[in-house]
Amino acid sequence: MRDVGRGTRELSNGTPRDCARGEKMFSGRRYGGQPVMRTIKLTIAYDGTAYAGWQYQPDRTTVQQTLENALEKVTGERIRVLASGRTDAGVHALGQVVGFSTECKLPLDVLHRAINANLPPDVAVLEAAEAPEGFHPISHARRKRYRYAIHDGPVRDVFQRHYAWHYRRGRLDAEAMRRAAVALLGTHDFSSFETAGAKRATSVRTVFDISIRRGEGLGIRDWELGVRDCCNAPRLRSQGACSSDSDDSIVIEVEADGFLYNMVRTIVGTLVEVGCGKRPESWPGEVLRAADRRAAGPTAPPQGLFLVRVEY
Repeated sequence: MRDVGRGTRELSNGTPRDCARGEKMFSGRRYGGQPVMRTIKLTIAYDGTAYAGWQYQPDRTTVQQTLENALEKVTGERIRVLASGRTDAGVHALGQVVGFSTECKLPLDVLHRAINANLPPDVAVLEAAEAPEGFHPISHARRKRYRYAIHDGPVRDVFQRHYAWHYRRGRLDAEAMRRAAVALLGTHDFSSFETAGAKRATSVRTVFDISIRRGEGLGIRDWELGVRDCCNAPRLRSQGACSSDSDDSIVIEVEADGFLYNMVRTIVGTLVEVGCGKRPESWPGEVLRAADRRAAGPTAPPQGLFLVRVEY
């Protein structure tokens, strides 16, 4: 056991004693005899390679289950978290936002360190903050930004196999893809870019920005993650073992007020059809107007996709 600050003692597994199972302590303020609930907002990063997606699934390991298990160890409570969006198996996050309520009274910095101490190396809490009562990670989100990484070099990069789509059919024309993407900007019905299976009130979304850049590797930067040295969170870099020849890499980023199921991956698959010369630059606009998923390109594989950030 060791002191982790502000009079809080930590058990050998990194769990603060104040909220350990069987020793749970609540806030001193009570209303109607009930302990005061806190709403906590977490910003987390995860490598989705080993997970069957974000959402809890029986008999499969998911990011949600992994985070909730850590929270139970820290707080002694069975907590259900809500994320800004559900990522599929193999999809990663640099800035996923999660909200939950708890009776645990630990200071934020202690809670932050304790959660990270109980998470595996491929999941990390980057920031923990108090949120107002009623905070909803989905409905309160104003913008989301996704990044998709493509490696189109002639030889696969074994260190990028979990973090980029290796396109094997030749070098893509990034400039043509950039020009073709202009038709997707603005407010449109994006049903052509939605995989069936998710029920939505509307398929109309507003795309604020699409950027397509060659020569930046995976494009992961410390400053984009807001990682602080005190958070015990890993620094993700675009240099080192995971960087191949950056000229063989294309990074596509899409920012919108919301996304349909597989919308980014279908946009990427459609733009790649242009980049390889199979379709003209005018084709994505035609796909958009068709309002039919069958008109679009293939769904790009999951491993190249990263949820970059969510704005509120």
